[in-house]
Amino acid sequence: MTAESPSRLPLSRLRDWLTSLVATPITAGIIACLLLGAGAAFAFQIDRISRDEKLQQTTVQAQVLASGIAAPLAFDDSATLQEYLGALHADPQILAVAAYDAQGGFVGGYAVAPAKLPRKGQIGEPVISARELTVTVPVVQGDTQLGSVYLRVGLDSWSRRATRYVGIAAIVMMAALLIVVLGASYASLHEAHNQLQQETASRMQAEEALRQSQKMEALGQLTGGVAHDFNNLLMVASGALDLMDRTDDPTKLERLKAGIRHAVDRGAKLTQQLLTFSRRSPLKPEVIDLGHRIRGMDALLDRLQTDGIQIELDLPAGLWPVEVDPSELEVAILNIAINARDAMPGGGTIVISAVNQSGNEGADDMVRVAISDSGTGIAPEILNRIFEPFYTTKGVGHGTGLGLSQVYGFARASGGDVEVRSEVGKGTLISLLLPRSHGEPERAAVMPAVVQASARRRILLVEDDNTVAGMVGDMLSAIGYDHERAVSGDAAMRRLERNPDFSMVLSDMIMPGQLSGIDLVRQISQRWPTMPAILMTGYSEAASTARNEGIRLVTKPFTIQTLSAQIDSILVH
Repeated sequence: MTAESPSRLPLSRLRDWLTSLVATPITAGIIACLLLGAGAAFAFQIDRISRDEKLQQTTVQAQVLASGIAAPLAFDDSATLQEYLGALHADPQILAVAAYDAQGGFVGGYAVAPAKLPRKGQIGEPVISARELTVTVPVVQGDTQLGSVYLRVGLDSWSRRATRYVGIAAIVMMAALLIVVLGASYASLHEAHNQLQQETASRMQAEEALRQSQKMEALGQLTGGVAHDFNNLLMVASGALDLMDRTDDPTKLERLKAGIRHAVDRGAKLTQQLLTFSRRSPLKPEVIDLGHRIRGMDALLDRLQTDGIQIELDLPAGLWPVEVDPSELEVAILNIAINARDAMPGGGTIVISAVNQSGNEGADDMVRVAISDSGTGIAPEILNRIFEPFYTTKGVGHGTGLGLSQVYGFARASGGDVEVRSEVGKGTLISLLLPRSHGEPERAAVMPAVVQASARRRILLVEDDNTVAGMVGDMLSAIGYDHERAVSGDAAMRRLERNPDFSMVLSDMIMPGQLSGIDLVRQISQRWPTMPAILMTGYSEAASTARNEGIRLVTKPFTIQTLSAQIDSILVH
């Protein structure tokens, strides 16, 4: 008989002790409790991971929604935005979803009772309660935050979670086979989650590629259209200048000058249409009598009454006043009427009507200006594109595609909206909705006569562009004013601090340096209250601010007559 070695003896005894220990009921109970505890810990871990995955999925879903509504939110397209939000009704776990603008104002959304939407949108950390998860993400476009998305989803109830715990405990007590099954189920769930993440990432990449493609297409249309129209205008101007050097005939010289002026006027109008569409044009709103203003367009509208085209006005008495830019209103009505005329090649009737429209459920009162025709109508597939810049169904040379985009930009910049109804073969109805004004219509002001200054007065001209400064300086000399130039707002302040010996200041709006034109005028009004100032602007977001502060503006390009009238109204009277 061979004796066991001393090293093997302790291991053998330990194995026997563990075997006997497991065989006792108390030990089996302890192991069962340990397994149950491990199962409970595993269940809590599953619950935590499920919440984390739910948070991640909800955050991704909110981010996808935010990227989808960026364009509708940027262009105030409430209909498209509501379609995006309404599509989430199909998900029963979503309790509430809403979109807010950059100031936190509510734009659209819905909530399933008893859930409620917050009145103001704020970006914050995710909030997880026992039964709900709330996520807020920003809506951004480039470096600009357009607003925020609020998304609340439901989590598993306590009863459902308790059932899961009992099931896990039972699985643990059923031994290794069922644990393996549970592990396989978890692996399957993890794989499904990874697949969902991959699909979400692919969808976001596809949407980003689509948005980039749309941006490039719109940019191509815009730059191509602008280049085409401005090349034509530059051709007229440059050609006329060349011909003026080759002739001494006064009649021909006047005709060439008229052609240059016409090209400049068309270029200014094209720029104004672009700025109006982008809602960056400095509008000049005033309270007007709408019926009186439209009736005063008879000379313009009469030019459309050719080839069997008739125009009828239906403007009842008692229309509410509206506060809009009168000239832009006339351009908008004329653009719609021209499109209506072109849609009736065989003749027909254009009806221009207006009616008061009371606001319902807290909405603002509006005045609806409707222009209808009996023409060919607009096909449904292009109806949502008619307000895009440079989109036109007319042939080359018969339209720039900016007419209806000016209508849309004017209506939105005036606080209103545009509605379109059309049926192919029966005609189109385009309505301008303009907010009611409670002010009194302004009476037409009599423009003071342009007179030559009786004595030479000095004007401080502030302009950074040498060519523009030279041209404006020649205009000032021609109408009888001396001038001194400063190249920036900072330089102008230094000159005035040495000696404010000027009758007034004529300054550009946008200049290099710390002081813009409006900043310069503010400082002048504080330090030299009796010194008047006029700002020149061709494009500026601050133009509306300047008008609200009562600062005089002259819009580039301007004529010498316009400049003379503006200055003389201050200095001569």
